Order: sequence, then C-alpha cells, then structure tokens
Amino acid sequence: MKNILVVVDMQKDFTDGALGTKEAVSIVPNVVKKIESFDGEVFATFDTHFENYMETSEGKNLPVPHCIKDTEGWLLDKDVAAALDKKGFTAVEKNTFGSTELPKLIEESSNGEDFKIELVGLCTNICVVSNALVLKANFPEVEISVDSNCCAGVTPELHEAALKTMESCQIKVK
Repeated sequence: MKNILVVVDMQKDFTDGALGTKEAVSIVPNVVKKIESFDGEVFATFDTHFENYMETSEGKNLPVPHCIKDTEGWLLDKDVAAALDKKGFTAVEKNTFGSTELPKLIEESSNGEDFKIELVGLCTNICVVSNALVLKANFPEVEISVDSNCCAGVTPELHEAALKTMESCQIKVK
C-alpha cells in the first residue's frame, strides 16, 4: 500500500502574510513533523494567482491579493519548504480552491498500486476541504484522511465545521 501526503497551500500568505492567522502559524511545527516522519510520496499544492487577481471571481469575493506567483507570499513557509526539500515532493500549482490536476498526478504516481491519501494544510474550510472532496470524488474507494492537528481554518469555528463536513463525506478525521 502506497502512502500519499498532500500538503495544501502552506504558503507565507496563508501562514503569516496577507491572510495569515495565529492558528495557521501554530500548525507549522506539526506540519513540519508530519512531513519529516511521513513514509511515502508527498505532493504540495500552491495557491497560484496572477497580477489580475482582483479582476477574477475569487478576487471580487475575497478582495485581498494573495499568493501572486513568484512573490514572497506565494512561497512556502520557510520551515515547511525546508522539510519538503529534504523529503522531496511534487509541486502542484492551482488557481482555485481544489486542484483537478492533483488526482491525475496521484493516479500516475501510483502505477496501479493501492494507495491511501492524507491531507494537511491551509485553510481547512476552503482549500483543504475542496481538495479532500475532489480526491474523494475521483477515488471513492480510497482511504482519505485529514490530520486536524496539521490544519487551520480561517477561524477555529470554520475549521471545526470543515472537519465535520469532511467526516460527513467519509473522509477520516484524525
């Protein structure tokens, strides 16, 4: 059985940047430990926007420019980046909440072997839940889990609500 870890959007703008929170900063050590001790293949998503962000649907609904490609805020948190660089990972850029490319990359990497997927990262109630549901839709018989100690939502209440939503959709919450 192949183990796959998906590290969702652990970028500076979500930890201590434009949309950062104290809860996001507080999970960084947990995420680093998870990456360092994980026995399997690692994928890391990058929320990726461009200079026209404010003209996009997301920009009109969330008018806070963030994760503009090749800016400091787009980069991974430095501690997470160091752990990922040491471990090795596949980067997945996405310009919306959930990645449609991620399931394809995971399918290719599995080479027909059975696998299970664990997700960690930010924000629980937006990109983590979106990617978990995209993966569950693509792999309905695969065990998909999320480590709640390695995730943070926009608020603690939204974090808890997203965990309940994922549990309702048969995603295991640890």
